[in-house]
Amino acid sequence: MAQGAAPHDKYYFTAEKMTVGYDGVPLIENIDIEIAKGEILTLIGPNGAGKSTILKTITKQLSLLGGAVYLNGEDIHKVNQKELAKQIAVMLTERIRPELMTCEDVVGTGRYPYTGSLGLLTEEDEAVVKRTMELVRISELADRDFMAISDGQRQRVMLARAICQEPELMILDEPTSFLDIRYKLEFLNILQEMSRKQGMTVVMSLHELDLAERISDKILCVRGKTIDRFGTPDEVFEPGYIDSLYELTVGSYDASSGRVELPRIEGEPEVFVISGNGTGTSFFRQLQRLSVPFATGILSQNDIDYPVASVLAANVISVPAFTFFGEGELAQARAQIDSCGCVVITLGSEATIPHELNSLLEYAAGIGKQVLSPGEYLAQRAAQA
Repeated sequence: MAQGAAPHDKYYFTAEKMTVGYDGVPLIENIDIEIAKGEILTLIGPNGAGKSTILKTITKQLSLLGGAVYLNGEDIHKVNQKELAKQIAVMLTERIRPELMTCEDVVGTGRYPYTGSLGLLTEEDEAVVKRTMELVRISELADRDFMAISDGQRQRVMLARAICQEPELMILDEPTSFLDIRYKLEFLNILQEMSRKQGMTVVMSLHELDLAERISDKILCVRGKTIDRFGTPDEVFEPGYIDSLYELTVGSYDASSGRVELPRIEGEPEVFVISGNGTGTSFFRQLQRLSVPFATGILSQNDIDYPVASVLAANVISVPAFTFFGEGELAQARAQIDSCGCVVITLGSEATIPHELNSLLEYAAGIGKQVLSPGEYLAQRAAQA
């Protein structure tokens, strides 16, 4: 957005040349964000990059050092706190410690922007509380002491409290930190349902890149004193970019699948693996855990096993997608088998193995190499340990 331009009507939340920091010292400058009503924006980036600082500035917990933030066309730093509380719900990483409050009491505090000075809930407010607790599946915690439940349960109670405000915009900082995989998915599904069906806009930070890619409409990448990228998941999760953003020094991140892999074991391959159709991936990781360098092939580059093989194998003999392999690749495979101690076949019965790969098994047996299943190889290794 050009400096001085008015926020466009189609965007519900807009940051224009926003500068954030502490005690008047800028941390990140010139942040431009535009998201429509009902969209989900996720902030990603290394620890300490400033994601929480951005969120705290949006919610007016920190002073804005430059630029402006608009909500539905109105500068939020000119809106009084009570009115803002009716529009924005906040769930940050700080843990509240209420004394002698049940979970239902805590959820009920989400209705305070709508109550009088005494904070008394009406029947309508209580109905909203009950409905919200059912939505987040915490009704059974209603009478429990908030301080006597687990961190994961508290996280869900705090989500219910935020939803109870019936906000137009929800701000969340690492909301899935204390949740197991079941509740992570339920939590994010609730946010997605509310954004799609009720038009609630969501701005949050996440460490789980695979979840960020799947749930987000827009992603903001924070690094250094600037915003590195802002766009759709397809625009952000390009091959190699996440490795650069997080400055990975070991292992890799596969943008196409959201998989993280540990580094390959260097050295001359000890095992030649004949795999394909996804049968080899688990065994590749077992070899990595055992610190065994291996080679594999012949794989098509669109085979399910190829992405993991390409980052874990010391050598991969492959052909481009939708291409048949020929004598050249077979010769490479035979040479690799010559130098390996044994061959492991992860594919099924002989009848389902392509003729060319069967010829490699016959070659291995003909020169006296052991041909083993993954189970047989692992059993032999365990016996030798």
